[in-house]
Amino acid sequence: MSTSQLFRGDFVHTRSLGSIEILRDYLLRTNEHGYIDHFAPASSPESQSISAVRHPMPIPTGSFMVPTFCDLHLHAPQFMYQGTGLHLELMKWLDEYAFKAEEKLDGDLTLAEKVYKRLIQRLIINGTGTVMLFGTIKTETNLLLARLTQTEGPIRAFVGKLSMDISSRPTYVEASTEESLAAAQDFCDRCTDMIRSMPPEHCMHLVEPVLTPRFVPTCSPALLSGLGSISQQKYVRIQSHMAEAHDQVQHVREERGEEDMNVFLHSNLLTSRTVQAHCTFLSPEDLHRLAATGAAVAHCPLSNAYFSAEPFRLREALDAGVRVGLGTDIAGGYSIDIMDAMRHAVTVSRMREGARIRAKERDQTEEGYGKPLSIDWKEALYLATRGGALALGLPDGCGTFVVGAPFDAQWIEIIDKRNGEGVGGLDFFELERKPWELTLDMVEKWWSLGSTENRVGVWVKGKAIYWQVRDAGPDEKSASSSATGEMN
Repeated sequence: MSTSQLFRGDFVHTRSLGSIEILRDYLLRTNEHGYIDHFAPASSPESQSISAVRHPMPIPTGSFMVPTFCDLHLHAPQFMYQGTGLHLELMKWLDEYAFKAEEKLDGDLTLAEKVYKRLIQRLIINGTGTVMLFGTIKTETNLLLARLTQTEGPIRAFVGKLSMDISSRPTYVEASTEESLAAAQDFCDRCTDMIRSMPPEHCMHLVEPVLTPRFVPTCSPALLSGLGSISQQKYVRIQSHMAEAHDQVQHVREERGEEDMNVFLHSNLLTSRTVQAHCTFLSPEDLHRLAATGAAVAHCPLSNAYFSAEPFRLREALDAGVRVGLGTDIAGGYSIDIMDAMRHAVTVSRMREGARIRAKERDQTEEGYGKPLSIDWKEALYLATRGGALALGLPDGCGTFVVGAPFDAQWIEIIDKRNGEGVGGLDFFELERKPWELTLDMVEKWWSLGSTENRVGVWVKGKAIYWQVRDAGPDEKSASSSATGEMN
């Protein structure tokens, strides 16, 4: 359980695609369960009444709060070799790197614990409060991962034990379809029981098991259908990869005689509980079909650039009503920072828009070229926060600052109040105007150039899980202690 907290200062969030709100000088209070129970201008009568009996922690000039990020696609064991092997095609990369690393962690829980602890630390430092994780095929290794997301954070985590009864690596595969299905069900049951049994002081119960067929090439039709049945019976979430890379798509066509999407659809694995990574080879028509199923997409622009040979049709997906969030896809993507994923999402979309404009100019016609395809930084911030929360079906209000929402937040400092200089890689040259106020341009500069240096604190469901110590006077230290409770 968290302690009640009270903050006064500037807050930034995006409640709908393309919009952004800067809420200046607001008072935010959380209850002991970590949910926001007051959020209003500090000048409002109710806020003044609250402040009269309790001193809020000030978010100083040059700082603001923004919701934590959601990472919808990350391979936890692949963190071990993050940033290597990216010269290979997907199927060869899996053989030479991914399967080996996953098998190694399954055989060495001490190493797995070391890797996973560091992974969780890196996620938190980079402002990620929610993550959807692919694990390995061994149940015990995945239970370890699930437990560490709570004891080392906690962070919101969806942990998937891989299901795969086909593999190009004979030593890294489940023995049969029946054993794979039994193991998937056993993991879901044991993960749920383990988290329920953990004492409240060590666990905020923010982790769920996820059924995880790796992708079609490693799963027999019987395994996929069986996992679909388990999901329906137990109402368990599903994650996988769909229509990701040219060699993978061709493999499925040759082996199964149909498209990725149809294989998942026939297996009852495209539901409102499903998150599919990539989907780069889906046509606009496919995206409308996907929207009708309620399934969400984890858009991983960096790994797509390395492995997909096609960019994701992000604008078309959003227009079709598909729920979309962002993923780092460690280690297919080399950066664990969702801020990089946001930037890459914008970059890729602008290149797609450039290609659309050039094609229209070349053909001298408007027919078939439709509306602009690019997204902007505000839309990317939405995908990283509110959009990701909606894609994952998180509690009401997640990804925003509203009464009733869990307090999942990160404190961002862009200007050092001690000297008026920009923090980290940020420089500001026109700060003389009075009164000073946070502007949209300043938030955009942080979005473009910000780094871990700008992140002062991180909270998940009201609990402080990260605090970067800054020099402060005695009064400020006292206010920090009373307002943040558990983080000191």
